[in-house]
Amino acid sequence: MQNLHRLRTIKTSIYRSARMPELKKRASNSWCAIQDTYYSTKDTFERHKVVFTVGTSIASVATAWIGYTFRHLHDTRVDRRLDSIEHAMKSTYQFEREEIKKIVGSGSYSTAACAATAGTTLVIGYTLGWRGGKWYANRKFKREQMKLLGQVKPRGWRLLGEFQVTTKDGYILSLQRIPSGLTGDATRDSRSPVLLQHGVLMDGVTWLLNPPDQSLAFILADSGFDVWIANSRGTTYSLGHITLSSNDSAYWDWSWDELMAYDLLAIVQYVYDQSGEQKLHYVGHSQGTLIALTAFSQKKLLNMVRSAGLLCPIAYLSRMTSPLAKSAAENFVTEILYWSGLHEFVPRGEAVMKLLKDICRKQGIDCTDFLTSFTGANCCLSTSTVSTFLKHEPQPTATKNMIHFSQMARDGTIARYDYLDVTMNMERYGQAKPPVYDLTDIPNNLPLFIAHGGRDELADVDDVKFLLDNLKNHDKDKLYLQFIEDYAHADYVLAMNAKKFVYDPLIDFLRKQDDS
Repeated sequence: MQNLHRLRTIKTSIYRSARMPELKKRASNSWCAIQDTYYSTKDTFERHKVVFTVGTSIASVATAWIGYTFRHLHDTRVDRRLDSIEHAMKSTYQFEREEIKKIVGSGSYSTAACAATAGTTLVIGYTLGWRGGKWYANRKFKREQMKLLGQVKPRGWRLLGEFQVTTKDGYILSLQRIPSGLTGDATRDSRSPVLLQHGVLMDGVTWLLNPPDQSLAFILADSGFDVWIANSRGTTYSLGHITLSSNDSAYWDWSWDELMAYDLLAIVQYVYDQSGEQKLHYVGHSQGTLIALTAFSQKKLLNMVRSAGLLCPIAYLSRMTSPLAKSAAENFVTEILYWSGLHEFVPRGEAVMKLLKDICRKQGIDCTDFLTSFTGANCCLSTSTVSTFLKHEPQPTATKNMIHFSQMARDGTIARYDYLDVTMNMERYGQAKPPVYDLTDIPNNLPLFIAHGGRDELADVDDVKFLLDNLKNHDKDKLYLQFIEDYAHADYVLAMNAKKFVYDPLIDFLRKQDDS
């Protein structure tokens, strides 16, 4: 019955595939695949002419030698068989006709054997081609990742290397740009700029860790956008300063207040200028949403930003359920580091790892997977992506920045950095307590795309709801909300299926703003 059901299923699929639109679609896909194979083969040959010429010559000689060897072996076997037949005929005249057939026909080929050989060759050839093509695509993509980091000469995507932006307080930040994708070379004026801003303990590489058809930066470029990738101060590609060294404690005297007031403003202004004063779309993840929300609440950037996509929005942290992050905040871990003179927060550093392991041991937290311990159980990360992620991330940040996040978690507010000293707060802010950012001041007509997940233990569902309460008067047609039950914090930038569930709706949202 199972076999019968299987045959019916196959029969049904054949009938369905016979539909004309489906056949046309498959024919079109096959033709595209043939073209891709042709151009990739041509490109590979042109880049390795000498290797292919020498290799072809060697292969030709080897093929001729192998062919001659097999021919010689075949002739030898035929001669031996003829000798055996002659010997048999001389020795006896009474053997049966079946025996003659058995002797003479032992070297013949049956139809079944030929079909089996052809089928096996087809399967092996297809497998080798698929694996080889996949290997070639992954290898090519790894090169594209390196191109964005200025490690190899650009090819393929029109990648323009590293741009530098200097903030008003002297930090030198790097930007990478993908002005067009693989689908064409549209002019600059016809491609809307999009700025991608990473989260805390990450850098711009976050947007490039998956294969090209799963990484938001490449998907946006192939969808017709002019893509810019930011790297915040303190990360690998933004360690410069006009006077300070990253080894100086003064270099690390900042929190997300400065990331909003200096880094974000400088980068947005630069992209706006380089794009011919086109308003840009902003897409931020985690900390990248926090600095955007606080900037919008102060009426900053609005003359240069067309819309904002906020993935895992961080505005309030008092309800977060991440056991490791919550325990670290409640036990003043970052303050201990700061008081001990460690102004640079290095997640892989010995001091940080020791404190985190102590928390895990004392609080009974399973920290064998630090990513899950911080973010929640991500549903859709591949092991290869996590492996690549761990080679680049986590990135350093200022210990003061982590203290600021801890203050948000403990106090339940979204306010400027608290120096816990009335005199210092008065010097900085003119008041004993740091000013609170009022998110109800965000303009109601600013298009916002807000996406969050049910398993996110940093941007907790209840904290996001509290943020949405601040936006309750927002224009309904300017606020797009998306909730994915199975997604956690890292899924929004690293999930294998994020294109389908997050990026495609986000791109539709951005295009709608371009058309309005």
